[in-house]
Amino acid sequence: MPKMKTKSSCKKRFKTTASGRVVAAQAGKQHGMIKRSNKFLRNARGTTTLAAADEKIVKSMMPYAR
Repeated sequence: MPKMKTKSSCKKRFKTTASGRVVAAQAGKQHGMIKRSNKFLRNARGTTTLAAADEKIVKSMMPYAR
C-alpha cells in the first residue's frame, strides 16, 4: 500500500507535542492591530493547543503526526 500524504496546509500551520496534542499559532494577528485592544494582543502572543474537536480534524489530515 502506498504512503498516505500529509496536507501541505496542515504541515505548515500545525505541530504535534510529545503527548500528542496539536499546537497552533494564535488567531487574529495578521492585520488590523490598531482596532484590537492591548489585552487581546498580549494574550494572543505565542502558540496555543487546539480544542479536542479541532485536534481531531487536524490529525486526520496529518496521518503520520501521532
